Amino acid sequence: MIEELKEKLHGEVERLQHELNVVLPQEIRKAVELGDLRENSEYKAALERQQFVQARLGQLRQRLSKLSQIDISQIPTDKVGLGSRVTVKDVKSGTLEVYNLVFGDAVEFEEGHVTMSSPIGRAWVGKGVGDVTLLKLPASTRQLQIMELATIHERAGR
Repeated sequence: MIEELKEKLHGEVERLQHELNVVLPQEIRKAVELGDLRENSEYKAALERQQFVQARLGQLRQRLSKLSQIDISQIPTDKVGLGSRVTVKDVKSGTLEVYNLVFGDAVEFEEGHVTMSSPIGRAWVGKGVGDVTLLKLPASTRQLQIMELATIHERAGR
C-alpha cells in the first residue's frame, strides 16, 4: 500500500519535472518571441503554471519524505492502524460498513477511505475487534463496533 502510493507520487513528480524543465520553458520562450510581455497572456499563463508546478512538486516531495519515514514494523498487527481495513457495525441500526484507513492527505479519496487524521480515524486507531467507538456527528452520535479488522500486514501478505 505504501509502496504503491510512493510509486504513484514518483510518477507525478516525474511528469511535473518534465513539464517544469521542458514544456514550460518552451512555452515561455514562444511567449517572449511574441513581444510585449506586459500584455502577453500566454507569458503570464506559463509563469503562473510554472509557479503552480513548483509548489506541487514541493508538496509531493514533502509527502514522499513523510512516507519514507513510516516504519511498517511499528504498526500493530492486531489493532487498527495505517492501512487497516475495518468493518464496523452501527450498534443502533445494525448496518455494516467497511472503511480503509489511509495516510493523511491521500491523493484519491475513494468510497470508504478514511484518513488517519480524521475524527473517525483517530477514534479507531489502536482499537481492536469488539471495541466500540463513539463517533460524534453534528446531528447525532453513532456507536460503531469493530467487527472485523485486516491490518496492513495481513493485506500486504495477500
